[in-house]
Amino acid sequence: MRRWGVAVALVTGVLCLAGCAQSVDPIERLGKKAAEKVRTHGPPVEEYRRWGLDAPLARAPGVSARRPALRAAGPGLPPVVDRVPTRDKVVFLTFDDGAERDPRFVDMVRELRLPVSVFLTDSVVGPGYAHFGRLRAVGASVQNHTLDHPYLPGLPYEGQRAEICGQQEKLKQRFGVRPRLFRPPYGEYDGDTLRAAGDCGIAAVVLWREAGPLRAGDILHCPEGGGGLVAATVGLLRRVQEEGFAVARLEDYV
Repeated sequence: MRRWGVAVALVTGVLCLAGCAQSVDPIERLGKKAAEKVRTHGPPVEEYRRWGLDAPLARAPGVSARRPALRAAGPGLPPVVDRVPTRDKVVFLTFDDGAERDPRFVDMVRELRLPVSVFLTDSVVGPGYAHFGRLRAVGASVQNHTLDHPYLPGLPYEGQRAEICGQQEKLKQRFGVRPRLFRPPYGEYDGDTLRAAGDCGIAAVVLWREAGPLRAGDILHCPEGGGGLVAATVGLLRRVQEEGFAVARLEDYV
């Protein structure tokens, strides 16, 4: 009996050592529920590294049902924003057309769960609408950037209204919803632009900020750059990380 007890103890010890050797993942030591919370916080670290990031992006805070108050540009006119008045340490990523030129961009948005807003011009996108349908399917927001990308202040009110309202209808036909946000080509607008945007049902005219250190609520515009859209986006995300910000969904705040 004594020999049998010793044998059982030895076998048990070996099994324990084998089990301990396999449980090297710190997450597993947290227990099942805690591990689930960690793993569902965001994509695996390996996916961030695959896209050229050294660490996962910070998680944006939850947003209340009430959006920050935006000041209208005038009576009956939509607000013009390049920065959202919020204390949340977040910034927003926006893109103009062009995203269809880099097929990897859809994979990047999906795998990194990036909340991005894309402003589309009908004549520039052309046959690329199917690509933006795939972007919408992975969480991107599609917004208005006119039909033909003209310099709007050079057009009369009627021409500006046709450009903005026309693209509202195009996007409604393509995606089943009229955009709430509008970005004027080149970031240029005048009083007629704002009046036309309001008459076309636009809730806000969205510009962007580039110079200086990031501030909470900044709306960032990601240029394509010589290395392609993915490379430019990675560079911008690194800057966001270095300055301690999270990326939030613009439509949750505007």
